[in-house]
Amino acid sequence: MKKGVYGLFKLLNISYKRKMINFKNIVANAISKVVNINETEIEMSIEKPKGSENGDYAFPCFRLAKELHKAPQMIANDIKENIKVDENQITKIEVVGGYLNFFINKEILVEEVLNEMSEDKEYGKSTIGNGKNIVIDYSAPNIAKPFHIGHLRSTVIGAALYKIYKYLGYNVTGINHLGDYGTQFGKLIEGYKLWGNEYNIEENPIDELTKIYIRINQACKEDEKVLENCRNNFKKLEDGDKYCVEIWQKFRELSLKEFQKVYDILGSKFDSWNGEAFYSDKMPEVIDILNKTGKLVESEGAKIIDLEDKGINTPCIIEKSNGSSTYATRDLAAIMYRARTYDFDKALYITSYEQVLHFKQVFEVAKLLGLDEKYTNGLEHVAFGMVLLPTGKMSTREGTSIKLSELLNEAISRAKAIIEQKNPELENKDEVAKKVGVGAVIFNDLANNRVKDEIFDWDTILNFQGETGPYIQYTYVRTKSVIEKAGGVPDISEVNSELLQDEYSIKLLKLIYDFEDVLVQVTDKNEPSILSRYLIDVAKAYSNFYNENKIINDDKNLQNARVYLTYSAGIILKTGAGLLGIEMPDKM
Repeated sequence: MKKGVYGLFKLLNISYKRKMINFKNIVANAISKVVNINETEIEMSIEKPKGSENGDYAFPCFRLAKELHKAPQMIANDIKENIKVDENQITKIEVVGGYLNFFINKEILVEEVLNEMSEDKEYGKSTIGNGKNIVIDYSAPNIAKPFHIGHLRSTVIGAALYKIYKYLGYNVTGINHLGDYGTQFGKLIEGYKLWGNEYNIEENPIDELTKIYIRINQACKEDEKVLENCRNNFKKLEDGDKYCVEIWQKFRELSLKEFQKVYDILGSKFDSWNGEAFYSDKMPEVIDILNKTGKLVESEGAKIIDLEDKGINTPCIIEKSNGSSTYATRDLAAIMYRARTYDFDKALYITSYEQVLHFKQVFEVAKLLGLDEKYTNGLEHVAFGMVLLPTGKMSTREGTSIKLSELLNEAISRAKAIIEQKNPELENKDEVAKKVGVGAVIFNDLANNRVKDEIFDWDTILNFQGETGPYIQYTYVRTKSVIEKAGGVPDISEVNSELLQDEYSIKLLKLIYDFEDVLVQVTDKNEPSILSRYLIDVAKAYSNFYNENKIINDDKNLQNARVYLTYSAGIILKTGAGLLGIEMPDKM
């Protein structure tokens, strides 16, 4: 392969690990020296032009017009006249309107990507997060309630962020903050007291407990005294009442066994299962600290923190009028515990946008706990939209939720039916169907911006042609097939990078080069859909490359180059999908 000194080291089997050239950083550094603005700030403003005729990177000069008191085009011309770049790396700089467009050396780009790809299969892995601790609070289903598709989003968004942060070198702790405390347990305990012998909880715990929950909610609507008994049960639970604690523990253990079945299908793992109940003995300290601030006041028998001066009109309730704790109190105790235990730089809370007010309140009150600003500044609510049925929102209370286990099994069953139709001779059909069905559900959830509501549509989710999980898996399988036909992946020393300068190869290579930058963007915005959309772009670019270039070729040198690029695209698709929690089949 034509590849300079690095290639020589490779050919001589001398270990030499170096980081890829960062063209974006080179451009930002050169601009910052001319305009005397922080390099990081400049780099964040650099864009990718839509058309290749506008170069590889574009810097919009509009943002400098106010500071420099000049028209953007004049600023762009001034920068172009004074900028100093290595012409071997940046081959051309153009001014178009208020933009400064940079063209990089395509030969160096190709060599950089292929050399890095030959190093190891963890392409794009980084140490950018070394020394930084991230806590991610996700999934968090409610004990004794169905693990329904409303919990899917928190589970898969959290799992994807967990994997991506870890891939970038961060020390990550994944916490399943189980909903194993609260007034709903007072209700279940009351329902169990009244009708427990009518239900077979041991054999079918979640379904039977759901029936009790729906029934007791109806009874609460009809009789205020029943509701009062439920509230008192929860207070007894908090106070350690033997009967209430025993029933609660039974509900918890049976629920976790059922939840684990879903986690096994999704491939979800957690570092901590400390739910709300774990913090019950840690709440008195929170209340004591808040009392000492003088901000904790009584209102209608409850204890609250007034947040009006912070622009939040609803007060944060710390203790109910009957003395029992609240969701907010437990979250505050969790913040203190996590700060002390994990020394976090960022603590992410992956929940629906319905909880925006709750977290605004909690994060504001957390500033009164005497914690270092590092911790309170690192708190972040990563909100997402709802998963909706065509008929609207789901509700366990009303009995209109869909269990996630049923949905995943249905996805696997439908995927298998499609495979039977398209490739009836395929081996390991059950294994492939599981990867395709589960992957389709996960990708559908992560394909669009997380704040958007999602409506389930089977025909879209399992489409092998559209912008879906199965399409990415199918493209990956195609790369495996090409490599198999070619007799395997050629050694990098047999690859001539000059043979990959055509439009379709370059477009694919540029996307592969961007992989690490895409992962950084995901963590900057806590937005996995950035990676999902990128993988669709890679799959499309490979399909165009495949359709426009004959890969299996009489010209062995040309074949080697194109097969190696095929291998590289496959690595990106598999690695990226894996970071989203999607497994790739080798055949479909």
